[in-house]
Formats: sequence, C-alpha cells, structure tokens
Amino acid sequence: MKSLLFLSRQLTWRDVQHLTVLTAKRNQLFDPTKQHLWHINGAGLEFNHLFGYGVLDAGDMVQHAKNWKSLPDRYHCAAGNITERRPIPEKGTLKLTINTDACKNTKDEVNYLEHVQAFITLRSSRRGNTVVFLTSPLGTRSLLLSRRPLDDDSTKGFYKWPFMTTHAWAEQAQGTWTLEVSFDNEDNSNAPLSKQQNRTKYDREKSETLTTGDFFEWSLVLHGTKIAPYINQLPLEHHGNKSKLFIAKQIHLNNFQDKAKYVKLLKQDNQKRLGSDDEIVM
Repeated sequence: MKSLLFLSRQLTWRDVQHLTVLTAKRNQLFDPTKQHLWHINGAGLEFNHLFGYGVLDAGDMVQHAKNWKSLPDRYHCAAGNITERRPIPEKGTLKLTINTDACKNTKDEVNYLEHVQAFITLRSSRRGNTVVFLTSPLGTRSLLLSRRPLDDDSTKGFYKWPFMTTHAWAEQAQGTWTLEVSFDNEDNSNAPLSKQQNRTKYDREKSETLTTGDFFEWSLVLHGTKIAPYINQLPLEHHGNKSKLFIAKQIHLNNFQDKAKYVKLLKQDNQKRLGSDDEIVM
C-alpha cells in the first residue's frame, strides 16, 4: 500500500477501494463448511461473504495505478424507506421491497454503485438470532447480519442501525431492492463451553423458545457515480479479456446485458488457475 501511495499521491480513498476490488485475487480461499461460496455480482466481480473480493495483490494494484484515471464524482441517494411496523415470523422470512429510480434526474443521481447502506430498526426477543439479507436489482444477495450465538439482547434491538455492503460494487442502482429478515432459532449449542455452563435454567429455556420480534423501519441509501466509473480506465494488456477491469467495463458498455458471457470466461480461467471451479455461483 505504501508503494501504491508513493507511486501516485493523487489517489483518493475511493481510488484505492476501486483498485482493491479490481485486483484482489480469489486464489485458494474457500470455506470448508461450504456455507459461503464464491458468487459473481451483476458487474462480473467475484465475491465471498467470508473473504470479500479476495486476497490483496499489491503488485497488480501498483501496475493498474500507473495509468489510473480520476473517478467520476460520488453521489449519495436516499433511495426510499419503509416505516410500517410488521411482525417478523417465528418461522419463515419477512420480505420487504423498495423500487427506486436511484434519484434519477436529480443532483444525487446514482447509476453505478459503490457502497449500499440499509438503516434498519427492529426489536426481537433474542437479537443474536436475527439474520438479514439484502438483494440488489441484479440479484446479488448480501448477508448484512448473520446469527451471533452470544448476543442475547432482548430489549434494545437495532435502532436506525447502518448496515452496509459492497458486494453490489459497480452494479446498476435502479430497480427493486429486497430486504429479508428472519430468525435462526438454533439452541446456541456452539457457544463457548464456559458460556454454556454459566447459563441459568431460565437462560436455557429462553434459548429453546422461538424468537419473536417486530420490524419498524428500513431506509435505503445508495452511494456511487452517475457516470460509468471505468469508461476511461485502460485494462492491462497482459491480463487480456479476463481482468476484472476489462469485464466490468464491458458489462457497463453493454448496459449489464452480457454477464453470462463473462461468467463463462471467469469459470474457464478459474478452472485453469485453480484446477476447479465447483464453488462459483452466478
């Protein structure tokens, strides 16, 4: 990172984030439990809920930075909100949707995503059992909140809590966003032994009771650019048509219509480099 900043003192924190996403490598990273597989988002970028976009490649970042052009301005769009109180089912999932034009024709218009925030208010009888997913208009499903065995709060819940995802990076912002809220009612048996031994009879009975709760509010905020961020960037020649920058740029130029074509290229490249591509999911 020091070499990167020394090379170009004009790089901003956003430039560094884009370079990180575009040059990180999947390598041999995998989840042995098979719970968190590698996915490809709507802009052709591989990601994993455990490993993000992969391992940092400082050398590749430096090479890309040599010809890096300044990014378009970043805007912040308050894309919509839901404020109606709704019960969260003990079994099953509460699904909520916001259809947005991403502030089109305003000073805050966002067409290409960077960060996405969901400000959520809810309360449950056991906060640690709450699980939240956010799905983008192009179908990228981000895990915003996973089960936490040691979080036994039953009063505070979440109040306008700012959950964030970068897994829809470089995707289109307009369309229908879906929030899923559910309870994972495991018995917390995988909590540390000391914690289990210290549980009272009341604690044990409470953990065996199905979690209940209510949803109160969801506000969606989209951060990104109005102009395609990679339109003026030059992919490195030695990467050919398999670089993340090349793929994302082409998908933008074709209005997100040819993801499948580049997914095939990624699969072939992973098969060649890694010997297997069993984990990748579109």
